[in-house]
Amino acid sequence: MSDGTKTMTRDEMMTRVARWKDQKPNGQMFVDTRLPEYERDLYSIIGQGVSEDPDNPVAITDVEGFHMAYIGCEPGKGASLHSHPTVEVFIPVTGKWSIYWNEGEAGEEVILEPMDCVSVPPGVMRGFYNAGTEHALMIGIVGGTDATKVEWPAEILDRARATGLRLDADGNILEASAAE
Repeated sequence: MSDGTKTMTRDEMMTRVARWKDQKPNGQMFVDTRLPEYERDLYSIIGQGVSEDPDNPVAITDVEGFHMAYIGCEPGKGASLHSHPTVEVFIPVTGKWSIYWNEGEAGEEVILEPMDCVSVPPGVMRGFYNAGTEHALMIGIVGGTDATKVEWPAEILDRARATGLRLDADGNILEASAAE
């Protein structure tokens, strides 16, 4: 009877290592990133996540139950309200971050500092922004091996469309010229 352990070679394990110095940010992983208040750098460390960019570079492609990204942005910048059918966990690495949820008058917010953590349930509209005074980094983790796509409020999709971006039927970003 096997005890469930497995042996890996160094070469096999090295395919599961992501070095920060080698990561390149994707500034247009989502349809909202072209809107000034939602500009941010996104680094897909483990898995594609909920990216809308089919060419998004991924450091570790073997996904087993979750996807992880690093998020970096300037003060006041972040992500629009959005939802997806998976849990999403946020852990600030530097700075202060606002995690907000619900639309309109039902809106709520919590401020997180380094190493604090929040787990947002599936289906809840959530967003975030750098609430500090300097560029900051945060880790985002999305549950599931297949992370699916993001649901956006109609207003964000309309504003993105005005910049020349839209989503195709599969939820991938298209430039207006490619969409026509």
